[in-house]
Amino acid sequence: MSKRVAVVTGANKGIGLAIVKGLCKAGFNGDILLTARNEKLGQDAVAGLKSEGCKNVIFHQLDVCDQGSSLKPKKFLLEKYGGLDVLINNAGIAFKHSATEPFGEQAEVTMRTNFWGMLWVCHALLPILRPKARVVNVSSFVSKKSLNQCSPELQAKFRNKDLSEEELCLLMGEFVQSAQAGDHTAQGWPNTAYGTTKIGATVLSRIQARVLIETRPDDGILLNACCPGWVRTDMAGPNATKSPEEGAETPVYLAMLPEGAKEPHGQLVWDKTVQEW
Repeated sequence: MSKRVAVVTGANKGIGLAIVKGLCKAGFNGDILLTARNEKLGQDAVAGLKSEGCKNVIFHQLDVCDQGSSLKPKKFLLEKYGGLDVLINNAGIAFKHSATEPFGEQAEVTMRTNFWGMLWVCHALLPILRPKARVVNVSSFVSKKSLNQCSPELQAKFRNKDLSEEELCLLMGEFVQSAQAGDHTAQGWPNTAYGTTKIGATVLSRIQARVLIETRPDDGILLNACCPGWVRTDMAGPNATKSPEEGAETPVYLAMLPEGAKEPHGQLVWDKTVQEW
């Protein structure tokens, strides 16, 4: 029996680092790959965790914005472990309210990390999930708020249970194009790049969960999106209401759902509670 292994993206600081720590404290029985774009920051994070007693953490470089980058951890996981047991897609960015970059640029850059990066990691790593695996895509409560700001036509598309991954990708591309053209609100989109990318993350999770039911119905794999809450990080700022450790609670809960659990699956979960989409 190969050793169990978990992967956490964007994990050198903030919620990602707290998730790795949370998995250790929750008694995850295996190795945890802490991944980050910057090798030095990632190695420093691992050293810090090991000094706190988290001995089963390993660093692996992963830049989610580089479509080919996910193939390296995939190769490493297959060679060393033969598969993957837990995937937590945490990497994400948001521009500050004070950002001076044009909205179209903010939309493209945010989409590349928060949606396309998540998609590329999933394309590489979902095929090597072992039975009973757990996948957590970190989304946000802002996705639900932003969905409600979309036109009725877009809301219907994003709530459509039969929406395909290809159709979702086209919609995400349409948002960036309309943001760059300056007519996104006229086209029915909300005036938030971050929120729209998180609509993508939540809907992608619903689609992936449906596909898993269709393709691997007997493997007991559970995949969900989650909202960590408003967390004090470099991204959200010092006034947020939750600590990183509190923000990690729901992602860790979903990653550690017990063997034999049937749900939640394909849901948006906030404070360990399923949210209506």
